[in-house]
Amino acid sequence: MSTAGASASETGYQPVFTGEAMAALEALFERYPTKQACMLPALWMVQEARGWISERAMAEVAEVIGVTPAYVKGVVTFYTMYHTHPVGRNVIQVCTTTPCSLCGAEDVLRTILLETGCEELGRTSPDGRFTVQEVECLGACGFATPIMVNDDFIESVTPERVAGLLEGYK
Repeated sequence: MSTAGASASETGYQPVFTGEAMAALEALFERYPTKQACMLPALWMVQEARGWISERAMAEVAEVIGVTPAYVKGVVTFYTMYHTHPVGRNVIQVCTTTPCSLCGAEDVLRTILLETGCEELGRTSPDGRFTVQEVECLGACGFATPIMVNDDFIESVTPERVAGLLEGYK
């Protein structure tokens, strides 16, 4: 995953949907009632290929599935799973909604920011390993505090467990 930023015009932008990627998307079109219904998988394909979804990539998805770039941007910015800027190799999402906050989520979050070197939410650590995000409800209120590191769901995180958990992510 690249963590380098793109210029405003994204000079040198290389389309994602060519060759095998376009063939994979076209195969998905057969499984959905409309091309528009493939928006979430198409966005996921872009993020898997680039690590994040730029304005130019949103325009490419819009063109391929037949909607406006504004519509795609509305979807991208609605979901926390899509990144609109470069991120670290490991994205950590921490649930801080009321049940988790009552169980110490704020302390877990502070510890994660300290241990990763991110200092602030949304920033990437100096070594490029981590980006930390605060999210609304990961759906495990009975196992507070839950976090997600990339696709790994981890329940009952405490400040004391943080350092050990992060060791496994290079």
